[in-house]
Amino acid sequence: MGKMSVIEERRAFLRRIGRWLMAASLGVVGWAVGRKAKCGRGDECGECPELDGCRLPESKHFRSRIRSGSTVWQLDPHKCVQCGRCATDCVLTPSAVKCVHRFALCGYCKLCFGYFRPAAKELTENAENQMCPTGAIRRKFVEDPFHEYTIDKSLCIGCGKCVKGCMDFGNGSLFLQVDHDLCLNCNDCSIARNCPADAYSRVPASTPYIIKT
Repeated sequence: MGKMSVIEERRAFLRRIGRWLMAASLGVVGWAVGRKAKCGRGDECGECPELDGCRLPESKHFRSRIRSGSTVWQLDPHKCVQCGRCATDCVLTPSAVKCVHRFALCGYCKLCFGYFRPAAKELTENAENQMCPTGAIRRKFVEDPFHEYTIDKSLCIGCGKCVKGCMDFGNGSLFLQVDHDLCLNCNDCSIARNCPADAYSRVPASTPYIIKT
């Protein structure tokens, strides 16, 4: 009788362990599914779905958030007047609007008016000589007299000062676009509402950028 009690106790103990392991495994699965569901990627990746540390390109994050056939906000660079409101009127800080560079249009000028202030005393990278208030444009020497200019979008605030300089004195290769890996795609875009040039419109999510030609 005593031996049967010990056996029953062991069985009960094993059953409790089994139930605990099953509950724990279901909890882990639910947690993982919940994390994936945050960005809608399904089983595409088992990594953290947040942008920081994710091994997927940011463009895939954008595609995962936008439904097929939907539309997004975009700025038409041919209508833009570089008023500065993209930097101040966005609900995000810094703005989701960023400067982009169409290298095919660029002259690779040593004296770039998108990079240098018109009254720059010397053509150096000193902050007082640069058009960009945050130093978001990187200048790299190629060969005399050519220089390459790239945008650090983490520093860009979308003020459009470089774009205005490039439009007034250069080839217009710098222009502003809504970065859809940052944009919240608000139903009522506060920048679009206040844009004096009516340069914002809804465009198909399948072609979310208006590339300047």
